[in-house]
Amino acid sequence: MAPNLNNSSYDFLIKLLLIGDSGVGKSCLLLRFSDDSFTPSFITTIGIDFKIRTIELDGKRIKLQIWDTAGQERFRTITTAYYRGAMGILLVYDVTDERSFNNIKNWIRNVEQHASEGVNTILIGNKCDMEDRRTVDAERGKQLASEYGLSFLETSAKANINVDEAFFSLARDIKKRIIDSAEENAKANKENIHGNININDSGDSGAKNGCC
Repeated sequence: MAPNLNNSSYDFLIKLLLIGDSGVGKSCLLLRFSDDSFTPSFITTIGIDFKIRTIELDGKRIKLQIWDTAGQERFRTITTAYYRGAMGILLVYDVTDERSFNNIKNWIRNVEQHASEGVNTILIGNKCDMEDRRTVDAERGKQLASEYGLSFLETSAKANINVDEAFFSLARDIKKRIIDSAEENAKANKENIHGNININDSGDSGAKNGCC
């Protein structure tokens, strides 16, 4: 995704995807980040939902379009269509739910199968405020993230712990990838242009030598 040069309201448009088992708090994380609010009532996401928030990052305006997916199995075929367009993925489990942590490897397989190559992904252990009910310690989360080469953070939508940090960290990594890719493409194009000029020059020179 190239920087936006035609819309003065933002410099980059970044699409993010929240995935993970049902009930891990994906919608609560999104609500906390987008609206700075929290609701304790659990409402299952039906299919897919999204919100938009524009942030300032390293002197640039970044428009984040964040898709919140349903975790239930019956909605998987709907949500997999959104993997391909995602530039970053927040992979969420519940630190009080061992099963949601064990299922992370299945979600990672989904990312590998359906997402674009090189997509930035961060592993999120949510509900870290609920220490009395914790079943997955932070070290296990770090080890799993390290195994797959992912960034890792524990968050709490309820207590507003590390929520902004998670989204900002992922957005920063994506912005760097976009800029690096644009610079590499520009360099490659420049080299191709120079290469074509050299080929043409030598070709012309050879033709002249052959006839004169």
